[in-house]
Amino acid sequence: MEALEQPAAAAPQGEVGRSRERVEDDALLRGAGRYGDDLAVPPGTLHAAVLRSPHAHADIRSVDVTRALAVSGVHTVLTGEDVRNWAAPFPVGVREPMEHWCLAVDRVRYVGEPVAVVVAEDRYAAEDALGLVDVDYGLLSPAVDAEAAAAPEAAVLHEGVGSNVVSERHFHYGEPEDAFAAADHHVSLKVRYPRNSCTPIECYVVLASYDVAAGAYDVSANFQGPFALHSVMARALQVPAPRLRLRTPADSGGSFGIKQGVFPYVVLMALAARKAGAPVKWVEDRLEHLQAASSATNRVSTIEAAVTAEGRVTALRYDQLDDCGAYLRAPEPATFYRMHGTLTGAYDIRHLAVRNRVVLTNKTPTGLNRGFGGPQVYYALERLMQHIAATLGLDPLTVIRRNLVPPEAFPYRAPAGSLLDSGDYPAAVELAERDGGLAELRERRDAARREGRYYGIGFCAAVEPSISNMGYITTVMTPEERRKAGPKNGAVSTATVSVDPLGAVSVHVSSTPQGQGHRTVAAQVVADVLGVPFESVTVNVELDTQKDAWSIASGNYSSRFSGAVAGAVHKAATRVRDRLAGIAAGPLGVAPETVRFAGGRVHAGADDGSASMSFHRVAGAVHWAPGTLPEGEPGGLRETAFWTPPELAAPDEGDHINSSLCYGFVFDYCGVEIDPVTGAVRIDRYVTLHDPGRILNPQLVDGQVRGGFAQGLGAALMEEFAYGDDGSFLAGTLADYLIPTSMEVPEPVILHMETPSPFTPLGAKGVGEGNNMSTPVCIANAVADALGRADIELPLTPARVRGVIGIDEPEPPAGLEPAAAPRGGGSGLRASDSVTMPAPPETVFHRMLEPATLAAIIPGCHELEATGENAYRADVTVGVGMIRARYEARITLSELDPPHSLRLSGVGESAMGSAEGSARVRLTALDDGGTRLDYDYEAAVGGKVAAVGARMLQGAARVIIGQIFTRLAAELGGGQPSWWRRLADRLRGLVGRGGGRS
Repeated sequence: MEALEQPAAAAPQGEVGRSRERVEDDALLRGAGRYGDDLAVPPGTLHAAVLRSPHAHADIRSVDVTRALAVSGVHTVLTGEDVRNWAAPFPVGVREPMEHWCLAVDRVRYVGEPVAVVVAEDRYAAEDALGLVDVDYGLLSPAVDAEAAAAPEAAVLHEGVGSNVVSERHFHYGEPEDAFAAADHHVSLKVRYPRNSCTPIECYVVLASYDVAAGAYDVSANFQGPFALHSVMARALQVPAPRLRLRTPADSGGSFGIKQGVFPYVVLMALAARKAGAPVKWVEDRLEHLQAASSATNRVSTIEAAVTAEGRVTALRYDQLDDCGAYLRAPEPATFYRMHGTLTGAYDIRHLAVRNRVVLTNKTPTGLNRGFGGPQVYYALERLMQHIAATLGLDPLTVIRRNLVPPEAFPYRAPAGSLLDSGDYPAAVELAERDGGLAELRERRDAARREGRYYGIGFCAAVEPSISNMGYITTVMTPEERRKAGPKNGAVSTATVSVDPLGAVSVHVSSTPQGQGHRTVAAQVVADVLGVPFESVTVNVELDTQKDAWSIASGNYSSRFSGAVAGAVHKAATRVRDRLAGIAAGPLGVAPETVRFAGGRVHAGADDGSASMSFHRVAGAVHWAPGTLPEGEPGGLRETAFWTPPELAAPDEGDHINSSLCYGFVFDYCGVEIDPVTGAVRIDRYVTLHDPGRILNPQLVDGQVRGGFAQGLGAALMEEFAYGDDGSFLAGTLADYLIPTSMEVPEPVILHMETPSPFTPLGAKGVGEGNNMSTPVCIANAVADALGRADIELPLTPARVRGVIGIDEPEPPAGLEPAAAPRGGGSGLRASDSVTMPAPPETVFHRMLEPATLAAIIPGCHELEATGENAYRADVTVGVGMIRARYEARITLSELDPPHSLRLSGVGESAMGSAEGSARVRLTALDDGGTRLDYDYEAAVGGKVAAVGARMLQGAARVIIGQIFTRLAAELGGGQPSWWRRLADRLRGLVGRGGGRS
């Protein structure tokens, strides 16, 4: 896909608005970053490993740590009983009797839920001991599908609630019933947004210690905020907030929202340190992160529009069902209500009806993921707009244009309460159409269709919210409940600017960035205000809740930085400047209001030829000569600014909520072509226009756009957290959960507009999340246009697209086919094969009944003992890919028909998951006195082994079962299964051909 040439913008006079490379990059590119795992650890620090549930839903009958404690190097094991004694459940966002602890107490509710923590002298010993923690589970029926879980007959996760639907609210704005009654058309669509996640390079890191004398916890973690969760953590630890000191590292290897989810592990490791009596460090591995960190909420939406004959939408009805996983983990149901005030998007639609339901399922709890709430809303709304156009025979862009908020309406109050601050949406669409080359894409589509090729164009118009109102989450409560709880609102931002005795400037922001370049932009802002060189400004982004200025809104989420945090930096720097102007006014002989700062000097007036003093001399007087300062100047050049906008009010009695302060505008379109054989979707061109208010650093804005586009592309074409019917997680490696790399991400055409916000100090809005919201549905609309179909589901993998086209999948190879769903619906496998035995059937049959033979032929068998007639207990190690699990297995021989047939069955449990398998064996005499052994097997594997090996399970199970009978043949003196023979013949052939080359 080619990139269009874009005209270069004129360089700004000051720092703000200039494209500067990030000051952060030098250290990071040299490997000198300071990430969570790089932090120094105190002497005597121990290391933790987390035992996780292999089951999606089960009662915990008992936990026995005796064998684990006997492992050399293990100091202690934290269990649910310890947690019950020392901690409390986390507060939840709805008034329902459900308990979410940092560690499972009585029941596990998703695969990967923490059950125990082993603390040892090193991670190796801790991991070794995990398999020796004996947990007795009582399996329960799972609820996995969101719609099925919402049904009255579904298995209930939290018995105290009595239902999996833990919140249901209905909202009406305007007169939607009248609008639908008067409409020329009703157009509806049901869509599903899949569960996916963000995949930062760096996973969770926690280093915790406990001060026995003070009863206080000191924790370093790569937590990103919001720091409202500091109160949640302190309450769970049952200590006053000052007794939980939380510190963040200077650098973070990405987050995109998901490192908000580290907070349960902050509490968990704090308790582990308390029990161990020493500092405890835990570094999450990739397998843990995929399986049990967090994910975006999967949503089922039925959306309906009242539409005029011309395509004007007069009303919308939403029926939304959010699957938040096993627990309503704070700040959920934020995914619903962050976008609640903006459900009409960029459109002037005055009437709205909404039904919101939150359902719990046996999956990983959801949380903040880049654009949270936006992808789900726009996938429904923008798919509907495309469907309206197709239904009425209109051009999709015409439908969008006819419904956009007009420019003269700003600030525009949406029916549910959002106050869209600024913009010119029609002009932005026109700019994107012209400069992005839409006419050329239309010509390409027409030419492709004349040749019979699948080519489509998709559009998406979206408002991008930024600077969340801390009160939006309370919209989940009724007005009566809110009155009892008290109002919540606002979005406090914090920054501190200091000047030292030599005139050097330092800045601290409570923003915990994850790669966005906050240090760079903050330095640009301060350099402009104080007139000092950019290089002379040092910015610190570490946060220490015991020493630094912060608020519950602190953190790095919902695109807060450019509008709120950079604005607070500007306010703090302005206060410092005004104080310096008062100090310099006397020596310069002018009024303070005429003093100007530029070029590292303090000038008497705007004229460069006016009298001036060096910046460091004026600043130095505050420290070196405080007796010379004017009256009222306290000395010490340090200013901390707290800022919150008045536009962010609490929800009113009518459930209207301005859920964010600022609303940028994003308009995307793309051309795609679909391969008619493979079903692969190729992006021919992707155009994305952004109006983020005032642009503080164009280079960093473009970086955010490219990053959001890459993630949105992954959600559109690749990424989905897959679960089996029994709740087994089936996407536990980056080979199963595919994410785009630079090879799969085309270069988008990036365009800009600037309509400054009237509500922020610098006129800036957020820009970090837009393409995560717009790109998935834009691509889906293009595919819908190409195929002429409305039933488009994400991710649009080649297999799914082939299904929509109507291409049948090829038959599996002979003897290898998926098994029917096993007990509980987990990962089932089935295959058949044969092996030749150098002994008659009678000998083969009786040898299989001998315990010594069984112990010899079962792969990975360490020990086997009889527990009854033809029944045995075995200690067996089985591996799939990089994961090996030690199972306590029960093996039985049944359906004995000597010497013709029998069944060999096994069931095993381990800390890594469950496994069961069964092989039906048939023996046939051969003319040479030998035996042909035919077998059909079924196997099912769950837990972590299944999660990391879904793509390898079929082959692995085939190998393992094949090894049993290969070893039996070897015990009898020869023989190989036919597939081993075929593989050996092929390898010999390849070697032979290779050896013949010169």
